Amino acid sequence: MEIESAVSVTEARTMEQNLNENLLQERFVATIGGFFGLVALLLAAVGLYGVMSEAVTIRTREIGIRMALGAKPTRVLRMVLRDAMTMVLIGAIIGIPTILGLTRYVESLLFGVEAQDPATLASAALLLLAVTVLAAFLPALRATRVQPMQALRRE
Repeated sequence: MEIESAVSVTEARTMEQNLNENLLQERFVATIGGFFGLVALLLAAVGLYGVMSEAVTIRTREIGIRMALGAKPTRVLRMVLRDAMTMVLIGAIIGIPTILGLTRYVESLLFGVEAQDPATLASAALLLLAVTVLAAFLPALRATRVQPMQALRRE
């Protein structure tokens, strides 16, 4: 094998530079996807907070009666958090089979991760669980501070 002496090298680049240039678009898409994923998670948290806050407002009389009959604040807190978890569980029951059904499309967007990767699905579910607890905690905490007499007089 001979080297052509008449050909000059004008742009010598390392393999890492070539790889970075070739993966630039994929990295940009991944960054944008991650950003929109965080925005979606934030919107889900704000929406869940709003729904739970409204549910506590609507159920103020019921919560006041429960408190007047001796319900402990921790039981009321668990009741409100359980309602939030029920909503998220219904969403997971619908969402997980949906994402498993779309694996061919999703796998084309992922690099180094399978669409049906149990660790990834479990991580996403745990993240959603944590966001649910955080979003529902303030309305649940407010529910524990309901004064029975004020709740009964309100209506």
